[in-house]
Amino acid sequence: MQSTHVSFPDGSLRGEGEVLIADRDASVLIVDATPFHPVDHTWPDQPGDAGAILAGDERLEVTEAVMAAVSDDGALAVGTDIPVKRGAEGWTWLVGHRIGGGIPEGISAGDAVALEVDGARRSALSRGHTACHLASLALDAALAGLWRKEIAVDPLGNPDFEGRANQTSRIHPDGAVDEYRLGKSLRKAGFDSAGFAESQAECEARINELLAGWVASGAPSRIVTEGPAIVDRRRWECDLPEGQVSFPCGGTHVSSLSEFASITVSLDLRDPQLLVMTTTVVPV
Repeated sequence: MQSTHVSFPDGSLRGEGEVLIADRDASVLIVDATPFHPVDHTWPDQPGDAGAILAGDERLEVTEAVMAAVSDDGALAVGTDIPVKRGAEGWTWLVGHRIGGGIPEGISAGDAVALEVDGARRSALSRGHTACHLASLALDAALAGLWRKEIAVDPLGNPDFEGRANQTSRIHPDGAVDEYRLGKSLRKAGFDSAGFAESQAECEARINELLAGWVASGAPSRIVTEGPAIVDRRRWECDLPEGQVSFPCGGTHVSSLSEFASITVSLDLRDPQLLVMTTTVVPV
């Protein structure tokens, strides 16, 4: 068995494949190739795609695509039950499709199926994911003057606050919520937390100013992949006016910033130890 081949990086919403595993206990169907993007079991920032699988006369509801893996000794693990990180040796990495209502008895390994992703949901999640990355870059830029020590920089050359402080990121249709820990370790690294609290409104305005300019540029955006398998490395790239940016990323994205009417953020610092950034998209 080889790792599932995926076509979502090129924007595909439909595909055909052969059933490899029909796990009725878990209501998970695994196919050799799929256009579905699965939620990552170790960093579940973007939800998995939903849609349908057509097998003969059966139309099966896919409630969410998830990661799955088979160990070298044949044990199947799905989603959060996978005990290792994606790509770990000794495992074959797959995309599982959770089937609402269970898998009919007539469907088994070797069957040919057609797969259809919910395009509206995919588009909204892609906008949310791209906006999340842009917001993090704008946040880094807005906070650049609050560092007293040199740290690693982001793709635009600003101090990488995102990389240092982000503890959770949750993408949803047309938006995202990110949480950043503003604790002792960040202050020791040179970040002026008190100065940030005093300039929060100015930082938020600067972020939204940058985002408005990037949206107005209509810059192209894309996923670059090293291969077709779910375990092959993928990167998000975007040609911003300041230069090309690139992040390792396993999610889905828009093809152009012209798909946005606007991207705005709000900063919540009610807990002085925790910054919550909410990103909101208005699509064209």
